[in-house]
Amino acid sequence: MQLSNAVLFALFFTSASLHAYEQKKVLYKKIDGHELHLHCYFPEGHDPRTDRKPVIVFFFGGGWVGGTPKQFYPQCEYLAHRGMVAISAEYRVKSRHKTTPFECVKDGKSALRWIRQNSTVLGIDPKRIGAGGGSAGGHVAAAVATVPGLNEENENLSVSCMPNALVLFNPVYDNSPDGFGHGKVKNRYQEISPMHNLKKGMPPTIVFLGANDKLIPVSTGEKFRDEMRKLGNRSELVVYPGEPHGFFNQGRPGDCFSKTIEETDRFLVSLGWLVDQ
Repeated sequence: MQLSNAVLFALFFTSASLHAYEQKKVLYKKIDGHELHLHCYFPEGHDPRTDRKPVIVFFFGGGWVGGTPKQFYPQCEYLAHRGMVAISAEYRVKSRHKTTPFECVKDGKSALRWIRQNSTVLGIDPKRIGAGGGSAGGHVAAAVATVPGLNEENENLSVSCMPNALVLFNPVYDNSPDGFGHGKVKNRYQEISPMHNLKKGMPPTIVFLGANDKLIPVSTGEKFRDEMRKLGNRSELVVYPGEPHGFFNQGRPGDCFSKTIEETDRFLVSLGWLVDQ
């Protein structure tokens, strides 16, 4: 599928397309006096009684300290317009909840489990649940798929939190002393670092990375891709020349927002989650 940027923006920013979805906020977790919600975008006319759509849940960036689900609203709007369910998730962060990255990952796992356990309520296919995110949110999504621990004790662990696909935007892969965020996890980095928990049977993955990213070097992205492939996993890396960290966000200079949406669309079409157009 080849959508030009002009066509993509025409589709996405017309008043018709902006209203071709239904939005709903759903509570998925209560913990330590806090309520965490999923900001859900459903295709227009979605009927949970009969529909079993693919779904993707995004986790916002912000260094495990800040950020909001609004970051991925544009991607959710686009994907709902394309016919799938898209979600931007709340999770605990240091500035609001006095938490660490470990709690962020626990919340990510809780979100995936809740979505799968409530698939008939949402009208989604429990075998087509994607996870995505940017920067620290990309770390949360990748960690949900890789790290074996960091589960909430009171949850039904027989319900898998493993996503069926990963869509990652300049994610934090490596929490080791040579990676990013080591100071926040220190000697526990192997518990939470996606790079150190790769295994056979991981979901197909696409990663978007700026060549001028000062936080996540391209070499780290290449290492992740290569290690995934050695294990027999599908892993794609799309590098954008000259682009810095956060280049994919709506409102940033250039056309990388539309380019990453186009590549996301192509990837999901290749999985059979979206119909080619």
